[in-house]
Amino acid sequence: MRTTHNTLSLNQKLAVAALIAFFMLLTRGSHVLTAVSLPDASVALFLLGGLLLGRAAWFAVFFILASVIDFGAAALDPLQAFCLTDGYWGMIPAYGVMWLAGRWLANRADAFAFLPYACVSMLSTVIAFVISTQTYYLYSGRFPNNGVLETLQYGWNYMPGYIGFAAMYFVIIWLGAKAIQQFKMARTASV
Repeated sequence: MRTTHNTLSLNQKLAVAALIAFFMLLTRGSHVLTAVSLPDASVALFLLGGLLLGRAAWFAVFFILASVIDFGAAALDPLQAFCLTDGYWGMIPAYGVMWLAGRWLANRADAFAFLPYACVSMLSTVIAFVISTQTYYLYSGRFPNNGVLETLQYGWNYMPGYIGFAAMYFVIIWLGAKAIQQFKMARTASV
C-alpha cells in the first residue's frame, strides 16, 4: 500500500509545510496578522499535514507553531489569553486525532476518494471537537468541574461553526487535490 506522504520529494514536503504554516498564521483564532477574521483552519491543516507530511516531527512543529501564535497573540492582547488554561493542552490529542486521520487517508490507494475522505475528515473533526471542548471545560478552572457528564452540557453551541468551517476547508482541500490530479493526468497525457 502506498502512502501519500512517501510519494512527495523533500522539496515538495517543504512546500507543503510552508503552505500549512502560512494558512495557520493566516487563519489561527487570534487573527493578529490579518485585518480580516478568517475562520480557523487548524483542524483541516493538521489532517492535511498527516496526509501529506506523515512524520510525527511535523506534527510537533505545527503544534508548537499553533502554540506560539496563541501565546504570542495573548501577549499582544490579554483578551486572547482567555482560553490559555490547563485545558488548552487538550489540543494536543484533538489535533493528534486529525493528524492520525490524515495518516489513515494517506495509506489508501486514493487518499482523496470522496466518500472515505469526507467520512474520515468529518468523523475526526467531531472527535477533535469533543476532545477539545471537554478538556477545556474539565480543566480550564473556569467552570464547575463535576465530571464529564456535567461538562457535556457546555460548549455544544460552538459545534455547528466548528464543524461547518472545517467542512468548508476540507472541501477546498479536496477540490484543490482533484484539480492537481487532473492537471497531472492532462500533463502526462500530452507527453
